[in-house]
Amino acid sequence: MNREYHKWHSVNLNRTMEMLVFGHSGARVIVFPTRVGRFFDYENWGIVSSVRAKVENGDIQLFCVDSVDEESFYCEWCHPSGRIHRHMRYERYILEEVIPFTQAKNGNQFLIAHGCSLGAYHALNIALRHPTIFDKVVSFSGRYNISTALGSYRDLFDHYYDENIYFNNPHHYLPNIHDSELLDKIRALEIIIVTGRDDTLLQSNIQLSQELHKQGIWHQFHIWDEEAHRARYWRQMAYHYL
Repeated sequence: MNREYHKWHSVNLNRTMEMLVFGHSGARVIVFPTRVGRFFDYENWGIVSSVRAKVENGDIQLFCVDSVDEESFYCEWCHPSGRIHRHMRYERYILEEVIPFTQAKNGNQFLIAHGCSLGAYHALNIALRHPTIFDKVVSFSGRYNISTALGSYRDLFDHYYDENIYFNNPHHYLPNIHDSELLDKIRALEIIIVTGRDDTLLQSNIQLSQELHKQGIWHQFHIWDEEAHRARYWRQMAYHYL
């Protein structure tokens, strides 16, 4: 299996960003890491191995990106407005640097956003916000409301709220999309959402599925047994849904 390591200085983030690439052709998959995770976690947890056949057959090519969560959502010393602005710079990095890089490596036009845990949020949020760029989103064990505490998951903005947070919070902006053209573009996405029956975030996932249904957005929603918020489950999920 082809494996490549890449890094460059991001003009959007003003820091060096790293990436691992697996495969040589097929649908391009941008893999977002888990909460404050790293670009090498997907490989270290054996998830790359679980989809090895698809990668080696040229069905998919994985682009495992790094996170800046410790500089954005989990930067406790930053003002909340600075946290969301840093996240938005990260989105620009994905759109303006990572995606052109994937296109230069691979001419396949089909683009998938994928992630686990907070990476699932990153994948779903960027796909919903830019549905003409992405063709599919595959999210495992995600959290889709970033400004409300749930169980051990805290409000990532400490009760601060502004327009930028609203437009990056799927539970908030999704029900209020009334532009028929935008909705049609989102409806064209292939959306797969998976969570565990005992996961603290189950209700967030159920609510998201209900909001998608209300907007006429077809999607797959799967609830696995137990908590399923672990790498051993994500390996199985990737094999089935990616």
